[in-house]
Amino acid sequence: MIKSKITVAIVAALALGYTSAYAQSAQTDTSQQSTEQAPDSTKAKKLEAVTVTGSLIPSSQIETATPVITITAQDMKVRGFTTVAEALQQSSFATGSVQGAQTSASFTQGAQTLSMFGLPVGFVKYLIDGRPMGNFPGLYNGSDAFNNLSGIPMDMVDHIDILPGGQSSLYGSDAIAGVINIVLKKHIDAPAIDVRYGWHKDGGGADRRISLADSFSAGKFNALVGVQFEKTQPIWGFDRDLTKQYFTQGTSVPVASRDYLVNSGTGAGYLFEDPNNCSNVTGQFGGTEAKQHRKNSGDYCGSFYSPGYKTVTNDDKTVNLYTHTTFDVSDNLQLYGDLLYNYEETKTSVGSSYTWWGTSVDYGYIYDENLDDFVNLQRAFSPEDVGGYRNIMNKQTENSYMLTLGGKGTFGQSNWDYDVGFTHSDDKLLAHDFQRFDGAIDAYFRSHVLGPQHGLDPYYGAYAAFSPNYNAFYQPMSPSDFRSFTGYTDTRSKTWDNMLRGQVTNASLFSMPAGDAGIAVVVEGGNQGWSYVPDPRLLDGEIWGTTDVQGAGHRSRFATTAELKVPLLSQLTLDVSGRYDDYKVAGQNVNHGTYNLGLEYRPFESLLLRGRYGSAFKVPTLADEFQGLSGYYSQVTDYANCGRLGYSGPNVADCPTKYSDVQFFGQQSGSTSLKPITAKVWSYGFVWAPMSKMSVSVDYLHWDIKNEVNQQSADGLSATEYLCDVGTIAMSSQTCQAAFDQITRGTALTPGLLGPILEIYTPKVNVSNEQVNAITANFGYLQDIGAMGRLSFNASYSDMLKHSYQDYPSDPAIDLLRHPNWSTDFKSKVNASITWSLDEWSATLYANRYGRTPNYLATVYDDYTHTGTGKLPAWTLYNVSVTYNPLKNLGLSFLVNNVFNKMPPLDRSYPGTAGTPYNTSNYNVYGRAMYIEANYKFGAGAK
Repeated sequence: MIKSKITVAIVAALALGYTSAYAQSAQTDTSQQSTEQAPDSTKAKKLEAVTVTGSLIPSSQIETATPVITITAQDMKVRGFTTVAEALQQSSFATGSVQGAQTSASFTQGAQTLSMFGLPVGFVKYLIDGRPMGNFPGLYNGSDAFNNLSGIPMDMVDHIDILPGGQSSLYGSDAIAGVINIVLKKHIDAPAIDVRYGWHKDGGGADRRISLADSFSAGKFNALVGVQFEKTQPIWGFDRDLTKQYFTQGTSVPVASRDYLVNSGTGAGYLFEDPNNCSNVTGQFGGTEAKQHRKNSGDYCGSFYSPGYKTVTNDDKTVNLYTHTTFDVSDNLQLYGDLLYNYEETKTSVGSSYTWWGTSVDYGYIYDENLDDFVNLQRAFSPEDVGGYRNIMNKQTENSYMLTLGGKGTFGQSNWDYDVGFTHSDDKLLAHDFQRFDGAIDAYFRSHVLGPQHGLDPYYGAYAAFSPNYNAFYQPMSPSDFRSFTGYTDTRSKTWDNMLRGQVTNASLFSMPAGDAGIAVVVEGGNQGWSYVPDPRLLDGEIWGTTDVQGAGHRSRFATTAELKVPLLSQLTLDVSGRYDDYKVAGQNVNHGTYNLGLEYRPFESLLLRGRYGSAFKVPTLADEFQGLSGYYSQVTDYANCGRLGYSGPNVADCPTKYSDVQFFGQQSGSTSLKPITAKVWSYGFVWAPMSKMSVSVDYLHWDIKNEVNQQSADGLSATEYLCDVGTIAMSSQTCQAAFDQITRGTALTPGLLGPILEIYTPKVNVSNEQVNAITANFGYLQDIGAMGRLSFNASYSDMLKHSYQDYPSDPAIDLLRHPNWSTDFKSKVNASITWSLDEWSATLYANRYGRTPNYLATVYDDYTHTGTGKLPAWTLYNVSVTYNPLKNLGLSFLVNNVFNKMPPLDRSYPGTAGTPYNTSNYNVYGRAMYIEANYKFGAGAK
């Protein structure tokens, strides 16, 4: 039974697809919905107990102690969202900055993800129909495992539930920031075809999508089959004014790219050695190459328009297949099977900034015998050199699927329900990346430009000596010459996951005066693996200027979960859950238990007060545990030798540079000894329904996260070695022995001092801490306006009240809201929509306001006090959609995204050297996009 005005208000809102919680019992077509299809709330007399995301126990109450935000299929379409990833990224809770298609040369440019409340992208648990998604094989930012949202077919989605806050007591590892459950359709009432075409006002990004779906049955067998195909053209930098050239409105005049440069290493600046004053290369970069001058440096050949030859959005082709089948064996047993398959090809171009040759990679500086100077030569490859950047794009191919087989039902005539299922997910990734081959490119430029090496320089005897042919250096290159030293490498990576899960549930375990108590128990087990196998040429030095790191590993896991829900009083309900997870990694066990205590208090029928307190965790990712060894160079203070020289504590800064700024070779890798990341989480809030068609909810959330994985500090190891050296820490301790083992020194050269630091091993360790306080609010309201139709209002708001991060225990906690060098996240986001519907017509206006973020100079200085620092204004985008149903079987839609064609907030603090003068992790230059869409249902079953 519907027990309160809150539930009535939510069910009424549900009729138009807007609500902060959702209980699904039937599917509705999104493009053809009208007021005739929306059930009036006065007719909703009963609401059967259903299982909602956030609880394992069926309940007739939609709002519980756990806040749940729902985005329906209709929401996504009428608000103009083109993908599932876009719908989630534009939600108010997605306040964090993330890399994506605009982040040129990033590790996962072809994948899409989000950051909930500014927390790491891997702190979100993604589910499909309540089952965990497999991880993407590539690593976010080169180190973090995450989920890719680009392969989920939007037309097959029924709704998406978002649970902010820690949810590990029900859903296990990763559920720290929250849980996102993508619920796919289970039935449609007639075969349907949906066709959409889109384009952008300023060019590029043309999109074509078609989907087909049908449900059918044969006796006790029922099935839904859907397929979706989508092809999207890229947007190039030259398609947009802001990205086609170097910044013209910044703190300095625009500076052209240094495409043909000779740079002195002795302070003489740029040496212009072209006898033809760049006349031989003026046809490069679309005829924009010319002789340029950089203040305080000198002359060179370059173009102001070279930034335009990278992609801003990906060239993408996706094919999805989805099937859902059931077979009713008896009244007490139903067999089911689900398959979601994704094939995606993504192409990107990094542009000339990453496609170049120079002497610095192999030689550092060279000695020019004719100039009697140490110089570096730098040569960028133009689109004319390469035969068009469209022809040398990086290509990423992903093949993934998720298969579930199982059975569910009831034990006899009892109240006990069961569900046993096996899920296997598999994701294979092939990265076909364009490369310069080391031997071939060096041979080409030695043959054409540098000439033979004439020994070493006469001054230091350390630098290779040449007599470069500068007339040949300042020349275009034929595409055939370019192809002679370039090609592709193939890097393969894979993730897989097996899970066997059994659940028993009893929604009426025993009776209480206030109602029935319910219980759910889950047992699950399985294994998972990850492998990353670079092309061998990336590992053995055959690729010019690029390397990679391999890694692979697997582990088994076991978990058990229990939830108990008890109505203590007619107005007070208690929900308690607990979970224990155990992972077996490299012969050792990593385990953690989590719990949650939730209370729901309804002092009167229109108000719910709720609160929850518990814990969450994230097991180290397979990449954290098994990523291979890689090297780097850095500087560190040799505290032990400084201490032996009498410099320690506050006067260590006076230690001679030889010991205070030591260059060392570092090595880093994953570690199978990592412990789980843990968190204490709590929230409280209310849901108020002052009338049957209105609902307001506000929740305050808190996270206290410990043991985040970070690279061990070389400075910290050196400081520990000093404390061991002076006896503050016993030399025989494990701490000292570890520091001695990880720091490699050379032979001592000075009596009384240790040998020089040569190498330091800095593996991943559990060391960082983080705290977040945030508030979320949601509003929904329906208004009948008689003959004029019906209006629906919806709004969602999130605000980051606190976000602090501590890198290492000895470091102070950094306030990320006030240190822009550490974080450029949005402090607040709010979106709102209004929908009008009447008979065959409906229209929606959607607005999304992104809060203020630091400007470029603020991120450089890490404050807001230096001249020129500050915050950018809020950024608000508007989408409009109109749907017309000329026939009951046919829906026609026209959608406009970013109606006013707004570009990112103008940030004049960028210099004239910026080719992308905006924060690509926060904003985009896509501009106004328009879409036309048609949905047709076949047969009399269309409603």
